[in-house]
Amino acid sequence: MEKRNTIQKELVLNAVTKMHRHVTADEVYDYIKKDYPSIGKGTVYRNLSILADENRIRKVEIPNGADCFDFTLKKHYHIKCIICDKVFDVDMDEIKEMDSFIRDKHGIKFLDYDILFKGICKDCQNREKE
Repeated sequence: MEKRNTIQKELVLNAVTKMHRHVTADEVYDYIKKDYPSIGKGTVYRNLSILADENRIRKVEIPNGADCFDFTLKKHYHIKCIICDKVFDVDMDEIKEMDSFIRDKHGIKFLDYDILFKGICKDCQNREKE
């Protein structure tokens, strides 16, 4: 099946890249709508899904929250602030042994994983001190 590049798909990809943080579909929609008011929310959602399926962006599933989309494709971990709900990259190397541990110890057909830590970001820590 041929992968089509549409104007809408490129708008969505550019928005995720330019926003340069972990963004929700609604945030991407709001960002694009400023310059392209006729774009539909469904179009943005559909193209985010397509871009994630094509591995051009990374979908980060957030338990009890909206999924985020990440412009960084390299495997990495995330942390979610429990106060402001923002998601950040964790600057650490991937734990490569985890893949084989899951395969070898549990016999599960391993596909992929996302690890999401919880914490309080620096901005929220500073606000708590004030």
